[in-house]
Parts: sequence; structure tokens; C-alpha cells
Amino acid sequence: MEEGKEGGTWLGISTRGKLAALTNYLQPRQDPDARGRGELVAHFLTTDIDSLSYLKKVSTEGHLYNGFNLIAADLSTEKGDVMCYYGNQGDPEPIVLEPGTYGLSNALLETPWRKLCFGKRLFLDAVERNQALPKDVLIAQLLDVLNNEEAQLPDPAIENQGREYVQPILSKYAAVCVRCPDYGTRTNTVILVDADGHVTFTERSMLDKDPSRWETSTHEFKLQS
Repeated sequence: MEEGKEGGTWLGISTRGKLAALTNYLQPRQDPDARGRGELVAHFLTTDIDSLSYLKKVSTEGHLYNGFNLIAADLSTEKGDVMCYYGNQGDPEPIVLEPGTYGLSNALLETPWRKLCFGKRLFLDAVERNQALPKDVLIAQLLDVLNNEEAQLPDPAIENQGREYVQPILSKYAAVCVRCPDYGTRTNTVILVDADGHVTFTERSMLDKDPSRWETSTHEFKLQS
């Protein structure tokens, strides 16, 4: 529904262990002149600044963008992982996330939209069920989670935040995977990082805006110390 700005992305990980992911914040009115949010991910991946310092810098410029959530992380087998979060529609300061399982949709982190709670349950079930199975089985199961189209209704939290903007497609928007004629999920990404720093990046992408045609690619590499 919105043209991407050149040079940006919504998710990425580098061989240096820098990881970032961004979601838009559901809001009825968008500023067409706001800066492109995708640059927030690209800049972090290509800079040397640590995740918390980067998000503190971003927080001082958050008003220049339409609503967004940004996860930034420094992954290291030697120093341990640091993962941070900032949303420009929430608290003014970024936070460091404690170890655990988090859900993020198009509201602030851990906002209990029904589809978010449902998706987290599916995710945890898949991880627990596949602990003793090959990695490709886990990836397939997680892609199934991301493609679940069961509407989780009623959900007044989505309706209150989106108001008239989301009402026409609420029955589709209230699912983990959104499938509408001109709007919806076009990419699924699963990133696995093991204790030795081995990264498996699997992405399933729609071809030519056709929901019946997809391709899946996988990239593997070792984090640099």
C-alpha cells in the first residue's frame, strides 16, 4: 500500500552479527513527506555503533518518520547477545530486552493483539515440537506459522487503533498471514542462529505480486568474531 524508499529494507542481518527488524505502526493518517523507515534498518547494519546507542540516536529523530517499531541486536558467541527495542509511538527511550519470547506486530512491542498471542503460541509449539528434529523441519514448521490465515476475531485492540482504516479488511488483517486482493503478506523470513554462531537465513518471497507463486532461498554463514 506504500511505495518503499530506495535503499531501505525491513529486516537484515550482517556477518558481523548486527541484526535489525522493522514494522510499521498501524495509524490511519500517514505523512507522505516523512522520511523512509527502511533506512533505519540499512543504516544500523552498515554502521559500527552498538544497538542501544543506535536506538538512542534514532529516538531523537523518531518524529521525522511515520509510526514504526525497530528491533536492533548485536549477536556474539563471545560477548553474548544484546537485543534492544524502540517504537516512536511509545516510550521516548529504547529498552534492552531480557532473554525470552516476544511478539511484535503493527502496534507497540507485546501489544496483545489476538493474532499476536495466537502466533506466539504457534511459534513456541513449533520450537518445542521440533527440538530433536532436523533444522529444515523446524524452518518448514515456522514458515507454516507465518502463513496461518485463521482470523483471530473479535479484536477490539486492532479496531481501536486502526479505526476506519482497517475496518474493511479486518477479517483478513486479524490473521498472522494477511491475504487481501491488493494488500497482504509478501515475504516470510526465518533466521536461525545456533550457539556456535552459525546463521541460517531462509526467505520465502512472492513472485510478481501473485499470491500463488513463491520462491524460497536460503543463505548460510558464520558470524565473524
